[in-house]
Amino acid sequence: MTPAIIVATNAKIPSRLKQYEHDTTASACGLERVEKLSLDPGRVFKALIFEMPQKGFAVSALPVTQQLDLKVCARLIGEEARRADSADAERISGHPIGGISPLQHRHQLSLLIDVSAPFFDSIFVSAERWSLERELAAHDRARLTSARFTTLKKTHHGA
Repeated sequence: MTPAIIVATNAKIPSRLKQYEHDTTASACGLERVEKLSLDPGRVFKALIFEMPQKGFAVSALPVTQQLDLKVCARLIGEEARRADSADAERISGHPIGGISPLQHRHQLSLLIDVSAPFFDSIFVSAERWSLERELAAHDRARLTSARFTTLKKTHHGA
């Protein structure tokens, strides 16, 4: 059992685990999860850690097909934000890239969840390692982590 599974179990958060055979040549772990588990890509969420010079690190959760808008994060947090590099993300979370969970980290992190999450009965997030996904309700995840729901994905404006 991973720490995120233990935390959710102890909090009596209903969830299910889904496992798949990880392809070590896969270039995008989120899209691999969608394909291998035959899931709606809007329900599969990735956790991205970002850094703020004054306040440290935080984590965002948004659909694997979307890009994180760091300007939105900066407005919400109140200062400039940049995506954490891989080494910092692994050190802060305690998990490998591709296995970062929005539920449990080595350090307590603020969590922002994309507003699309509550539109689904359940969403899928990494269970702290490649090839293992955890399905749970978005509101349960928010309750577990004191998260805020907000628009996180980049929108493209053009003529």
